[in-house]
Amino acid sequence: MSSKTRIIVLHMKEIIYTAVFLALAVILAVIIFFMFGPGKTADNTAAEKSRYKPGVYTSSISLNNNTFDVEVTVNADRIKSIRLLNLSESTKASYPLMEPVLDSLASQIYSTQSLDDIQYAGDRKYTSQVLLAAITDAVKKAENP
Repeated sequence: MSSKTRIIVLHMKEIIYTAVFLALAVILAVIIFFMFGPGKTADNTAAEKSRYKPGVYTSSISLNNNTFDVEVTVNADRIKSIRLLNLSESTKASYPLMEPVLDSLASQIYSTQSLDDIQYAGDRKYTSQVLLAAITDAVKKAENP
């Protein structure tokens, strides 16, 4: 092989090595962009942000010097349970619709996971509004800002 041919072969090897190196550098840059690019932090923030702070939240109701609580239990994204606490026998006797109305409201809230557009009977309007206000208050305590 002549010296000119050797020089051309050496230059071709250098060109091939340089091309391979540049291709690897481009691939590495693309991988780094997708791993640490701007879309990554937005996805993580959305995933970390939940609707509620998991826990048990209460709201008090006072009716004719009788006080009892509505307890709402939530996990990160769902309302899990709604129940009455400290409801005395005299309050149950004075307000017999309290428990059935709460059951009706709770079943609607569980299925829709919303406090909007809750349906209630006209003869149970006052009881429903009182309970819905207490439930709303407890859920607001649970919401993430």
